[in-house]
Amino acid sequence: MMELMLVTGGVRSGKSRWAQGEALARGGEEVTVIATAEPVDDEMRERIAAHRRDRPAGWHTIEAPARAGEAILAAGTDTVLLDCVTVLTGMAIGRSGADAEAAALDAMAAEIDGILDARAARTGLLIVVTNEVGWSVHPPTALGRWYQDGLGIANQRLAAAADRVVLMVSGLELRLK
Repeated sequence: MMELMLVTGGVRSGKSRWAQGEALARGGEEVTVIATAEPVDDEMRERIAAHRRDRPAGWHTIEAPARAGEAILAAGTDTVLLDCVTVLTGMAIGRSGADAEAAALDAMAAEIDGILDARAARTGLLIVVTNEVGWSVHPPTALGRWYQDGLGIANQRLAAAADRVVLMVSGLELRLK
């Protein structure tokens, strides 16, 4: 089973940068990044490009806006960095066309099931980045609330399974587990 490290925190808290540092320390140039974002507009394309520029040139990248568990299984390195569950689960809802809470939560849970199943089937280190929920504005729509609930449940499942949990606050790490 892979060691699981969960890195959570708010937007722009330094999660990705910190997780990349951990991956570099553990895997050196032998790291696979599971990238979950899709370039849906110019602003997102620039965010993706910035993340790519920040990574060491020798790292391998698997684009996986869906079925991240399959990407983890396909990774050819012992150190895998999944960045991030927040985008992955949001896209799962979008693809599902969910118009009911149960369908939305099921779509998100399926991605987490895949991650945890892949973790159980491999050895090495899996670093998972996610946004902490509940510290922001309460969503004004039902879909937004379903997403917030689903990500909170996903984070709780990942944290319960994790060997180590780090909360990032203003670029500083707080070790929770």
